[in-house]
Amino acid sequence: MLLQQLVNGLTLGAVYTLLALSFSLVMGILGILNLAIAELFMIGGYIGFAAIGANLPLPVALVAGMIGGALISAVIEKLGYEPLRDAPVVTPMLSTLGFSIILQNVAINLWGSDPLQLPDQYLGGQLQFGWFTIGKMQLTVLVATVLLVAIVAFIVQKTSTGRALRAVAENREVARLLGVSANRLVLFAFMLSGSLAGAAGVLISLHYAAITPYVGVEVGLKAIAVMVVGGSTRIWGALVAGPLIGLAEVMTVAYGGSQIRDFVVYGLMILILLLRPQGLLGGAQIDRGQRV
Repeated sequence: MLLQQLVNGLTLGAVYTLLALSFSLVMGILGILNLAIAELFMIGGYIGFAAIGANLPLPVALVAGMIGGALISAVIEKLGYEPLRDAPVVTPMLSTLGFSIILQNVAINLWGSDPLQLPDQYLGGQLQFGWFTIGKMQLTVLVATVLLVAIVAFIVQKTSTGRALRAVAENREVARLLGVSANRLVLFAFMLSGSLAGAAGVLISLHYAAITPYVGVEVGLKAIAVMVVGGSTRIWGALVAGPLIGLAEVMTVAYGGSQIRDFVVYGLMILILLLRPQGLLGGAQIDRGQRV
């Protein structure tokens, strides 16, 4: 059924949106690609599994995943970015790659390399609306994504911290001269980014009731594609590109076969960038003041 596939695509796209926002928050402010975000997503999934396995409610599992992602991201910022902030941009990016490998190996040693699965009774169940059916976990993913994006939008656009973040994105030195604590805000951006990655990991792992230490690699690459399609320094581009990529992937699997889904997703990314290199919501020129 087409409508059912649309719901599946939006559910997957919602998770891509959260993870792409996580990438874009750091990219938009610091201009670096934090490659450890994909593994923060994976760690969040394991934390969610542990919480549900301990018979804790889903909201607690979600908050636990967000806190875990934020704390690990703070460690990455302090050890992997702050000492290298004046180095060429590729240096801190490679540092985050090192952290991603460390996190993946930590997960393998803690939980093993085999997939973990939850019994269906933990988070199963569907809601029937006439002839239309939606899974309870699908609805949870969609609602949680809307709430989290709304919270991020409020923080970035309506709070003094958000205004300071935009000032740091435009010109860190001028912001520091105006009394803005750039170091504190960079740490906040890392932690906010990590919390979104952790939330995405909890939601998608519980939706599929399965998790492996390698899940972050594939999903992280798709989220980077979403970020690039939306506009790599425009965090709200993910709101458009996430559902677009999610729908393209699900529709390809449903009507064309799973063998070509990556070809379609990344082919779509290349096509959009050929037609509009700055991304869907990117400006004609890079404007650092409009990154966030």
